[in-house]
Amino acid sequence: MSQYKIIFTGPVGAGKTTAINSISDTPPIKTDATASDMTKLRKAGTTVAMDYGIMNLNGGEKIHLYGTPGQERFDFMWDILVTGGIGLILLLDNTRADPFQDMKFFLDAFDKFISQTNVSIGVTQMDISTTPTIDDYHLQLKALGINTPVFSVDARVKNDVSLLVQSLLFSLDPGVEDVA
Repeated sequence: MSQYKIIFTGPVGAGKTTAINSISDTPPIKTDATASDMTKLRKAGTTVAMDYGIMNLNGGEKIHLYGTPGQERFDFMWDILVTGGIGLILLLDNTRADPFQDMKFFLDAFDKFISQTNVSIGVTQMDISTTPTIDDYHLQLKALGINTPVFSVDARVKNDVSLLVQSLLFSLDPGVEDVA
């Protein structure tokens, strides 16, 4: 039985905990604490260590899903969590002041890991803020010399999160079968 590890990252409030909750086949483990800094302006609680869930695939294979804390002050966890990972899912919140800056920050922060694996990007909250568009994200990525899948996703919807996981797995192995 093969086991794989995928890491979810992104800024506070982008939907990492929600995405893992929506796709995990087991009740996720969460390490939320009451927000005590500027984070409390966006939400009451925040991940301080990690989120963890498991996605069961056909044939008994498992994907372990790890969500990083979004706050930079917990970045020491990022290096710990990527160890043994096969890829990264970056979630971005389209309602934040500068989601392109967030994208560049996280792509830079995980550059070494991404260069050894791959990344898929999901943009959340597009129902609340329709700009920038997915095409705008593609243009920004092109300017950075990065060619990676970018999707509008609702982190609460299993099929949306599954699409991100599938796109990441396909980028790693184009022969991979449907995992949803």
